[in-house]
Amino acid sequence: MDRAIEIVELALQRFGPPVYVRHEIVHNRHVVDSLRAKGAVFVDDPADAPPGSLLIYSAHGVSPAVREAAERQGLRTIDATCPLVTKVHVEAQRFDREETEIVLIGHAGHVEVEGTMGHAPERMRLVETVADAEALEVEDPDRLAVLTQTTLSVDDTREILEVLRRRFPAIRLPRKDDICYATQNRQNAVKQVARDADLVLVVGAPESSNSNRLVELARKEGVPGHLVQDADDIDPAWLAGADCVAVTAGASAPEVLVEQVVERLRELAPDGAAVETLPVVDEGVVFQLPASLRG
Repeated sequence: MDRAIEIVELALQRFGPPVYVRHEIVHNRHVVDSLRAKGAVFVDDPADAPPGSLLIYSAHGVSPAVREAAERQGLRTIDATCPLVTKVHVEAQRFDREETEIVLIGHAGHVEVEGTMGHAPERMRLVETVADAEALEVEDPDRLAVLTQTTLSVDDTREILEVLRRRFPAIRLPRKDDICYATQNRQNAVKQVARDADLVLVVGAPESSNSNRLVELARKEGVPGHLVQDADDIDPAWLAGADCVAVTAGASAPEVLVEQVVERLRELAPDGAAVETLPVVDEGVVFQLPASLRG
């Protein structure tokens, strides 16, 4: 997510505004508003960008149809698609060439899901729930593969995968590294802090799939969880009886918003409240910028 934001900022510096962005670059209102103030224009249809202008594809990825529409419009393009999403697109195309039916685990209407399904629309079936997996009908159980929305986690998909494995023993399962490591690490952290916390606050946007999953996970662990977009969303009533409040954030939430939430909690807490930061996981992954923005 940070890479996608950096791409838009660098494009604005190098080419000047306006720079058009297909869909919100990430699902975070503060990030989008900040980029809009600098000259980014967010559009859903490439036809909304003037011919010859610069269009950036968001981190969620796009379908081949969107790329073709941009080409027809005569747009210059920069691809800010998350490389993990691109890898899933490549796998979808490979399965399509092999004439393998594809089950995509994800959320209907999510922009990443729409982009992925566009890479093999005739062969791909969307499954959202265990019930969907139980009801799924396929053409050939021996030629079947699974892909997942990258902002899910292993935990999110485990029950669905178990149903698919039971019903279709020959199914080809997704690679573990198809899952966004940032999503999984955050979910692991919520499980850890939920052991001691009386309340979990997740800094993120309502449209953010991975942020919503963190709230759900906290509640599943038996701890009240709330999604806040910024410090102003904190309801002091949530803190009643809470001796320990854990704060985490979705993958696209800027660090400054997390810091503001922590500061607001300091203001609301009794004197002497302490803030403890858990060790940060070194994810050890760095993705290159597009060639047109390097250097």
